Amino acid sequence: MPRMVRKGDLPTKTCAACGLPFTWRKKWAQDWEAVKFCSDRCRGKGARQD
Repeated sequence: MPRMVRKGDLPTKTCAACGLPFTWRKKWAQDWEAVKFCSDRCRGKGARQD
């Protein structure tokens, strides 16, 4: 039987556009190192300019 991983144990990153933390998703498994944005909306907005 497969062992389940709790959401709290998944890796997290900070979104480059909104600055909020987001967690790993299965669809990002192949390129987790390249993921910078938490959503399509933030990707369209681009990197935050402070």
